[in-house]
Amino acid sequence: MYGMLYESVQHYVQEEYGKEVWSKVCAIVDCKHSSFKTHQIYPDKLMPDIAAALSACTGETFDFCMNFFGKCFVRFFSNFGYDKMIRSTGRYFCDFLQSIDNIHLIMRFTYPKMKSPSMQLTNMDDEGAVILYRSSRTGMSKYLIGQMTEVAREFYGLQIKAYVIESQNDINGGTAGPIRLTDGPLTVIVKYRLDFDNREYMAKRVNTVVHPSQLKMPAVDLKVFLELFPFTIVLNHEMKITHAGEKVVETWIMHNPGANPKAFLGAHVMDLFHCRRPKDTNIDWDTLIQMRTVLFELELIRTGHNRAAYDAVLNMDFENYDDMLLNEAQSLVMQKAKEFSAEHTSDIDEGEESDEIIDPATGQRRSSQGLRSILLKGQMFYIKDVDSLIFLCSPLIENLDELHGIGLYLNDLNPHGLSRELVMAGWQHCSKLEILFEKEEQRSDELEKSLELADSWKRQGDELLYSMIPRPIAERMRLGQEHVCQSFEEVSVIFIEVMNIYDSGSNNIQEAMQAVNTLNKVFSALDEEIISPFVYKVETVGMVYMAVSGAPDINPRHAEHACDMALRVMKKITSQNLSDVVIRVGINSGPVVAGVVGLKVPRYCLFGDTVNTASRMESSAEPWRIQLSNYTAEKVREVGYKVKSRGTVAVKGKGEMETYWLLDGPE
Repeated sequence: MYGMLYESVQHYVQEEYGKEVWSKVCAIVDCKHSSFKTHQIYPDKLMPDIAAALSACTGETFDFCMNFFGKCFVRFFSNFGYDKMIRSTGRYFCDFLQSIDNIHLIMRFTYPKMKSPSMQLTNMDDEGAVILYRSSRTGMSKYLIGQMTEVAREFYGLQIKAYVIESQNDINGGTAGPIRLTDGPLTVIVKYRLDFDNREYMAKRVNTVVHPSQLKMPAVDLKVFLELFPFTIVLNHEMKITHAGEKVVETWIMHNPGANPKAFLGAHVMDLFHCRRPKDTNIDWDTLIQMRTVLFELELIRTGHNRAAYDAVLNMDFENYDDMLLNEAQSLVMQKAKEFSAEHTSDIDEGEESDEIIDPATGQRRSSQGLRSILLKGQMFYIKDVDSLIFLCSPLIENLDELHGIGLYLNDLNPHGLSRELVMAGWQHCSKLEILFEKEEQRSDELEKSLELADSWKRQGDELLYSMIPRPIAERMRLGQEHVCQSFEEVSVIFIEVMNIYDSGSNNIQEAMQAVNTLNKVFSALDEEIISPFVYKVETVGMVYMAVSGAPDINPRHAEHACDMALRVMKKITSQNLSDVVIRVGINSGPVVAGVVGLKVPRYCLFGDTVNTASRMESSAEPWRIQLSNYTAEKVREVGYKVKSRGTVAVKGKGEMETYWLLDGPE
């Protein structure tokens, strides 16, 4: 499926249910696409998978989600101007139903790889209509109902009720396709009933019977008709070809060089053609009479271009054919075949084997790939005068490359009508689209690279921001909350001082640089012991490292986590084997006030007597010792930490205080 279908789903799911739901859906189906490109092909199974995931996230049924996706697509394609094409199909909703296949064919110019379903209007009445849907995709029947109901509501002001009458090979929510019991391809066939007020359209159809244009006109010679429409095929009640236009016969002979040119007339149409659209339709008289408004696509069956087929042409006994039974066009083709046989018989070595082939029209060698099959698109008309069905058609050709690929030229197309103009327009349109697609893909690649680079910069910026300001505080600031100051009833503040790495009175630059490198190693080792959110690094000032537990994330076990970090730090620095480096640690617990200070280089700072006391615990501690205040020591001793009383210590600004040494953690 083209990306535009998935674009519509992504847009309206995010709009209806939110971006978080879409993210969950993508995670469930393992969709790696952050966005979809309009003209890129994506797996068919992704659509029902997304519907199943959305159903799981929202509680809606799978059928509801697929119906919703169909409505989303109709709303979405209006952004591309396709709503004008829908509105232009006719005055009534039934006009649109009859034109669906035609719309899909027209869209091939813009979406050449589109695998569109086949839909035909099989019955109409005052209360609605019946359509037949054929497709190679499963699980999409409810998607079509959503499209139909939304088109009727949006463009025709109708509230319709659509439901399935019959279904074959369709698996609800299935992504693996119908189960194949045979080697042949299976087709999903679904018959829908659409209930709506169709009385105005039916009255209009009845009135056409008495319209002056329906008066009987003189009969037209069928020979003249075939000259006007050289790609026409006439079928009798047995579906056998009774007459054909010149170009159809020429093309068939060119694609089947080993076949008897006279065998075209009188052959069953399905022996020479494959019905591509509508899919899996019974080609018989009664069926085609009821499908006169349906667009047919017949693909010419060819035997292939190979040496055996070429030899069959050369060995054909032309003299035994009765030219009187051939029309003028076929006689001309027979004459060309005879001339070709006479000119090239001597050029072919019957014993020679070759992978190359011969073009019957030019006599030149071609690669073994051969010509592409020709598609004939048109309608079946019943002509009462000759009691026959006429397949009035023209080759389905999108551009010049395809024209040459099937072995035709512009002069082979009808001089009247728009066949030639459409081929040229399709070629020009495709050329412009290719340029636009290339630019779009280039721009898309550039945008993806820019987004990746922007994401990388954002991650780096976030990491830098969170290193200065705690994540919860930063998120509140991003939301525009001005009150970033917060009080905490109880936290544990840790101070760690690194000693003996630099003589402040020294003028030696090398010693200063060595001191910086050593301090960097020590502080980096301390950073590795910070376990967020249990302990948060506040700042470093000179040789002092400050951290806190219990802020900005409230933590009832702050004292324990602070002591754990202090014990880990002692072991970490000891294992570094840094000569002459000494550290001492002080911890105190109590209330603090925290907030962000500054604009240029904002910092998260702690204020209060608890901070001052923790600093005094560090400054009055001994090397390689962890000093705790009395309150902190009591809290950790209760849970099994080993502490030892140091006695009373003179603390600046506090007087005599009883402190403790932290010896080890709980067993």
